[in-house]
Amino acid sequence: MSRAMAYQHKLAEKLTILNERGLGVLVRMNHIKKTCTDPKLKPSFLTEKAMESAVKYINKKFPTIDFRGSSQHLTSIQKQKSEVLNALTSYYHSFLDVMEFRDHVYELLNTIDACQCFFNITVNFDFTKKYLDLIVTYTSVILMLSRIDDKKVLVGMYNCAHEMSNGSSDPAYPRLGQMFLEYDHPWKKLTEEFGPHTKSVTEAVLSLQMVYPRRNLPAEQWRSAQLLSLLSTPANMLSPACCDTIPCEYLPTEVMERWIIIGFLLCHSSLNTNQPSQDLWKMALRSGLYITLIRDEVFNIHKVTEDYFDGLKGYSKRIADIKECREHAIANCGAMHRERRHFLRSALKELYKVLEDEPGLLGPKALFVFMALSFSRDEVLWLLRHSENVPKTKTPEDYVDSQMAELLFHMERLRTLMRLHFRVVQRYHLQYLAQFDALALNDTMQNMTVCPEEESVLMTSFVSALSALTIKQVENGEEFDFRALRLDWLRLQAYTSVSKAPLPLRDYPDLAKIMNMTEFHTRLLDDMDGLLQETSDLSTFCFYPRAFEKMFSQSSEEVTMQRYLIAFPLVCSQFHQCAHQMCPEETEAIEKRSLRFCVTFLEEIAKQTCNVILEICAEHCNLNDQLLPKHCAQTISTARNKKQKKQVPKKGEVQREKPGTESLRKDRAIVTNMDKLHLTLSELCSSFSQYSQFTVWDHIVIPTEFLVSQLEIRLTKIIVQMANYNQTTQDIARPSDLLAGIKAYTTSLHTLSRYINVDITRLVKSVLLQQTQPLDSQGEQTLTTLYTNWYLEGLLRQASSAMIVHCPTMHCFVNQPTENDQSFRAEEYSDIPELQALAELIGPYGLKFLGENLMWHITSQVSELKKLVIENMDILVQMRANFDKPEVMTNLQRRLPASDSVLKRMTIIGVILSFRAMTQDMLGDIMYKRCPYLMGPIESLRSFVSPETDIKVTLSVFELASAAGLSCDIDPALVTAIGSMRTVNSSVDEDYKLACLLLVYIAVSLPSLALDPNSYYSRENGGHQNNIHCLATAINQLAAAMFTVQNKNIEQHLKEFLLVASSTLLQLGQNVERVESKNRDSIYLLLHLIVEQSPFLSQDMLESCFPYVLLRNAYRDVYRASIITMG
Repeated sequence: MSRAMAYQHKLAEKLTILNERGLGVLVRMNHIKKTCTDPKLKPSFLTEKAMESAVKYINKKFPTIDFRGSSQHLTSIQKQKSEVLNALTSYYHSFLDVMEFRDHVYELLNTIDACQCFFNITVNFDFTKKYLDLIVTYTSVILMLSRIDDKKVLVGMYNCAHEMSNGSSDPAYPRLGQMFLEYDHPWKKLTEEFGPHTKSVTEAVLSLQMVYPRRNLPAEQWRSAQLLSLLSTPANMLSPACCDTIPCEYLPTEVMERWIIIGFLLCHSSLNTNQPSQDLWKMALRSGLYITLIRDEVFNIHKVTEDYFDGLKGYSKRIADIKECREHAIANCGAMHRERRHFLRSALKELYKVLEDEPGLLGPKALFVFMALSFSRDEVLWLLRHSENVPKTKTPEDYVDSQMAELLFHMERLRTLMRLHFRVVQRYHLQYLAQFDALALNDTMQNMTVCPEEESVLMTSFVSALSALTIKQVENGEEFDFRALRLDWLRLQAYTSVSKAPLPLRDYPDLAKIMNMTEFHTRLLDDMDGLLQETSDLSTFCFYPRAFEKMFSQSSEEVTMQRYLIAFPLVCSQFHQCAHQMCPEETEAIEKRSLRFCVTFLEEIAKQTCNVILEICAEHCNLNDQLLPKHCAQTISTARNKKQKKQVPKKGEVQREKPGTESLRKDRAIVTNMDKLHLTLSELCSSFSQYSQFTVWDHIVIPTEFLVSQLEIRLTKIIVQMANYNQTTQDIARPSDLLAGIKAYTTSLHTLSRYINVDITRLVKSVLLQQTQPLDSQGEQTLTTLYTNWYLEGLLRQASSAMIVHCPTMHCFVNQPTENDQSFRAEEYSDIPELQALAELIGPYGLKFLGENLMWHITSQVSELKKLVIENMDILVQMRANFDKPEVMTNLQRRLPASDSVLKRMTIIGVILSFRAMTQDMLGDIMYKRCPYLMGPIESLRSFVSPETDIKVTLSVFELASAAGLSCDIDPALVTAIGSMRTVNSSVDEDYKLACLLLVYIAVSLPSLALDPNSYYSRENGGHQNNIHCLATAINQLAAAMFTVQNKNIEQHLKEFLLVASSTLLQLGQNVERVESKNRDSIYLLLHLIVEQSPFLSQDMLESCFPYVLLRNAYRDVYRASIITMG
């Protein structure tokens, strides 16, 4: 009868289905609890003010709620009944799932008792494991249900809305309400339910006494037994790892402790009558303080057990045992688990090194890998659940592990190794199954005295399936699937474990041994991921955010642990395993949490690496700075004094160390700060180099990209900080110093490539290219913006007021001698090396931005000049017509105001254009240096441009040439700026007339320059002391731009300007004794400069309207005066 019941009731199938279903129900209960305890996620009906009276009433009257007599309390539900139904349906049906699950568990447990099944974890492993798992899962579901404080409100409110909508209560509500009342005290009800099942539960739990004590040993015994070591017995290295209880060897200790604690709580009678039960129970109580229900839901085993036993008679001795075990656990288990973790770190490292060197050993020694992973997982999760609930102890440091990263890292490496050499493992165990397991199973069958038909069919199918395996299946990449075989083995266990079975499994331990081993071997062929998840799943970390982040922080502070920090992001790749199909609502939240943890950890590792490498760069930058020419004066002075035997410095004076002394070492044992930094850098980079990429929830994560991203952000900020720009004081670093610093940083950064595969060149190019734009990728100011602002506000503003003079001789700007100390020396920022450094720093794009800003200032001056021309248009028209009539011109000049303002504004334009010309020349030098093969074609293209070429083509070519730093007859940027000044209301003829008259205005105003005492020509500077020599550049370029916009002949109008200017300057020569003639010679030279710098005027044109003898005499007088002054 029992055998027939075993076949008919399908115990194996029901255990499998109910365990999976129970896990889903448990996950849903956990999700509901988390939802109801989080104010942000809690159903709004439970927190609304309008629902407050209804919630209180339902809680008070549950489950017998009078819907009609208490309308005043339930009015709020009546108003929102449809919304309440929609919102609470999933909660209600989840609770119905609990009730349904309970009914099926009741039925199955009763059936198993009726069949008088035999349980022994070392024999019918799968059958016993699924039976104990079902009991623990069911208990966990009930305990989680009891922890949901709002369950009565959720169910009661749903039923109220249901009755209001449908006129009747939900049919399942009475039973559900009764179930809630029964489990108000869950342990009392559970022990009542499991009273009839005591024999089966106790037998199943007691079978662990051959397994659990062997697993629960201190680290000293593990070490003395050389556990997990492949090197301890070299002669047996190629022998397959095998034992009588293979599945028990990697069975998690946490699972066994859960079976023991919960099993003896439910069926506690044997604790008073059976000494082995008592010993096993005490051992579990001494191993820790908490066990897991699900995820981060734990319960205090000593408190719960003591509280329950306290209400039972005859359990005073057990309560004393509990107290003794608790004291023992508090005093010893922290240190014991700490030592285990210490042992496992070295054991896993050794195991990995051996297997990495000889992957072929993964075949015979695969069991060692899963044992190592299972042992390590047990210790990691033990620390995880206890770190959140540290007891009052004298050694709280036992619950902190700053070396957790190493253990996690070695676990991940073993997992990766198994996946990497999966085909090796497959190949080995396929041959093992076909050539050993199948034969051994067949021999076992032949030696059986009794073998019923059903069992015979199953075992024959096992032998046939295993014997048919061939090595070609692995070579062809065929996918294996042995799930049917394993399910048949579970069925066989169920058939042979019932009372009075014709083939009792307990009498055939060899069959159990060979089949348990065969099952393990088949899983290595088709369920490697399942085995890895079973033995090394760390997805529980997802629900311990504080502990997870704390472990990472503690490990990151240890230099020796920094190479293993990548383990923490890798753990995040396992978080998808904790999601369940019965609770899809939490999938998105788990995914976001996984990615957040992963990104946070990688960013933190990247930041630490950035800090170290940039500190090294800063130190190298300081050392490089000591080698700059600006620091050599003291060294030269010291050497000179020593040669001339001058007085030696006094003893109190500190001697400056020469660059390079920091590299001299007297003792290798002395560790410098740079040594420490390089050691830290190598450790951190090792962390990045271990895994090039991994996957987290379908997101491919590349760790080095986080480092590159952080380096880009930090390097960008550092480069801008190195400029030392102060807008208030207008201080900024010299471009050459900044460039030297950046080169030092870049050189040091390239050392990173020695540790890790990172494209530093791409990184530096990306950072420096951003500096050529006004704003970087973060929207912050760049070197281009800072230097543009400084040259405009700091240098050119003072040059506009003649405090700084443009010096053509030295190709720079120089300070005017003044009484007040100036904040900077202009030549230190505007000479050839500095502007070349500027061009190299901000490049063509940056100089284009600088040029655009310069053009904006020029257009603002041109606008003011046009206003002056419009105000004096009548006089200027007459002057243009009568420039060759001295008497008329003299009268008109007296009526013409604001000559000084015109010249002042033109001088400002000239200074700006002179500075632009200098930057363009330096850009050309850098372009020739960087890309000479590009410059040749551009120069050739420019040379083909002639006055007959179409103006659009000309401007296009000039724009290209100008962007490359080549000088052009017409400045395309200035043309664009002048062209943009045209308004809708202005006419072409009017603009043309204003341009012509502006040149006349400038020409007739030139004589007034002689009144300025600073208008004298300086021989050493090659220009005038008030920058009026820049008028030549302004007149030539502005005229070319204005008449290009008007599409007029530039040369013709410059000739007209030359005629008017010559005429007015010749009139200046008539006034021999007047004050205006003081700097007359210097003003004559200005006319020569205009012609000399113009691509449209020639010396012949000048001589035709201005005698060359006057220029020659002017040069002679100016140079003679200069010699007298200098002499």
